[in-house]
Amino acid sequence: MISMTLLAAFIPTFFFVSITPGMCMTLAMSLGMTIGVRRTLWMMVGELAGVATVAIAAAVGVAAIMLRFPMLFVVLKIIGGTYLIYLGYSLWRSKGKLALTEQNAPHKKLGRRELMYQGFITAVANPKGWAFLVALLPPFISPDYPLLTQLPILILMILILEWMCLMIYSSGGQSLGALLKNTSNLKLMNRIAGSLMAGVGIWLMLS
Repeated sequence: MISMTLLAAFIPTFFFVSITPGMCMTLAMSLGMTIGVRRTLWMMVGELAGVATVAIAAAVGVAAIMLRFPMLFVVLKIIGGTYLIYLGYSLWRSKGKLALTEQNAPHKKLGRRELMYQGFITAVANPKGWAFLVALLPPFISPDYPLLTQLPILILMILILEWMCLMIYSSGGQSLGALLKNTSNLKLMNRIAGSLMAGVGIWLMLS
């Protein structure tokens, strides 16, 4: 059992959280651009397993640890934000060379197991995912119902919403792939993507 009132608020809240740019969505777009949506599904399997791991950890006690040691939460945000800013800076310095082009796409050589592993590690190491799940998941757990009856439903909803957003990003990446084969567009695309990524990093550090 689960509170329908909480569930009605939970679904739009976590869809908004999932759809915002971050490490996992950026990976989904880059893979969709280089290897196509079909092969990207293997990365999604690992990513969703990682999200489920983080969600379970948040529900059974990580939130309490973070609240007791708030500096750990701050450190996670700073590390994640710094990493995104570094990636944005790297894209600005690429001078028209994009790692997502046909000639330079390292993802093309990855097998199914490597794609799943990459997705899992990206999800588990994603500070944005930890930050949102630790902050937002516990409030949606009702004290009126047993945790074991609520948690599977909440995690299932999180995974469905996350998968929908991954498909949106990877499908968009596949469409952009044709445009990015024109090297004259690469420098502009790099700088746009780099600016957005750095902006997300700054937002994460300041939020």
